[in-house]
Amino acid sequence: MTTNLSRRALFRAAAPAAGATLRPFGRHLAFGADPATQVTVSWQVPGKVTGSYVRVGTSPTTLGAPIAAEARPLESKLSWQQPEEHDFPPHAPATSTQYYLHAKLTGLAPGTTYHYVLGHAGYDPVAADRLGEVASFRTAGTSGAFTFTAAGEQGVGYNAIASNSRVADLAPAFHLALGGLSYAMHEPGDKPASEDFEYDARKWDSFFAQNDPVASGIPWLVTPGHREYEKFHDSNGNGGMRARFAMPDNAWSGSTGIYSWRYHNVGFLSLDAGDVCYRFPAKLDYTAGKQLKWLDAQLGKFRADPAVEFVVVYCNHSVYSTGDRYGAERGAQEKWAPLFDKHGVDLVLTAHNRLYERTDPIKAGKGTKKTGVVNPKTDGTTYVTAGGGGQALDAFYRKAPESYLGHENDSAATMKSYKKGSTTPTVALVTWSRVRYRGYGLVAVDVTPGQLTVRALGEAGDKIDEVVLRRG
Repeated sequence: MTTNLSRRALFRAAAPAAGATLRPFGRHLAFGADPATQVTVSWQVPGKVTGSYVRVGTSPTTLGAPIAAEARPLESKLSWQQPEEHDFPPHAPATSTQYYLHAKLTGLAPGTTYHYVLGHAGYDPVAADRLGEVASFRTAGTSGAFTFTAAGEQGVGYNAIASNSRVADLAPAFHLALGGLSYAMHEPGDKPASEDFEYDARKWDSFFAQNDPVASGIPWLVTPGHREYEKFHDSNGNGGMRARFAMPDNAWSGSTGIYSWRYHNVGFLSLDAGDVCYRFPAKLDYTAGKQLKWLDAQLGKFRADPAVEFVVVYCNHSVYSTGDRYGAERGAQEKWAPLFDKHGVDLVLTAHNRLYERTDPIKAGKGTKKTGVVNPKTDGTTYVTAGGGGQALDAFYRKAPESYLGHENDSAATMKSYKKGSTTPTVALVTWSRVRYRGYGLVAVDVTPGQLTVRALGEAGDKIDEVVLRRG
């Protein structure tokens, strides 16, 4: 087994503390581009330490030698922030640093359960016989059925914790976190033209601590959202994401949250929707066409790969939605949807609007069929908004009625979207909004050879929607 490294950091006073008094927390895993052999272990420490490492082994009582992790410190000035807890301590320094650590493990064995524990200079859980701190993960096999889950707009709080419980109960192979992660960034009054964001860096600490019981064993593959844009750290607002997460990011050197990978018979692509967002243009066209060119090429590679049956794209902004808060992303409809049609993308998973919605399969902007099994080859792409991960719920535009399993309503709904350079929405009556549900929950996708079964589960675990995608 070989390792590569990455860097990170956490929130605490600048003076270094003794390593013996600090405990790792906020563990979260991610797959590499090859989930059968590559896993990244990420975590935080509440102060500056040296010699951070992970020990890994196939037995919880026989762990290997320490594998060095690389720190990615992230400094935040207090002057940038408006703390959720009303004020900073009176003696707080002018800046705070969060210490994020990452160890990229490669050369792992496919379909194998590994156990791991974290430490640093002055703190060795193995020597202290702290077996309760050992966690585990499982690499992908090479074929076979599997389930993955997806949800966005989680934030921090009791609804978010309940969402984690649903993920844990399902025990998926991995979870897709569809942006709207910590809600450390809030807009005042949801003013699209404003960049006067309210920000509290410490909410990321709460987010990772909250998710640790689940994300320490189930890889979370994240995609950047509207609220992950943090203009303070670099010119395109991606510095925070690069510090906190270690996704494959293999689109090009320096890409952030833009990557592809394959799990068994499904090819996955994560996109940064800020690059095509007309309503909140802070990141609009920041890749100067790189993402669009890469998307076209990577979709072509997937479709030319005989091992890939299905292609799933995930991002934050809803490509097609009748949600009231953010509506649909016209930039994605204009730039991405034609490529989804061209390459026969099967499923697009998004969030942003804090609700659940599924479209009929769509081709060239129009729904193609209302009921029955979907054949993406002929019928088009199914778009799902899964934004019920924990934050306050949104409504459907112009109060369109809900329509879900056992409560069907076949009435048309209204989509709003924003043209480039406009702050006034354009509205259109649409018939492709097949399922609408205002509630918390997540999506579970069951994958078998030749079929994706997409289920939406409500807050009590009840099934509110199911559709079968089958390539004929």
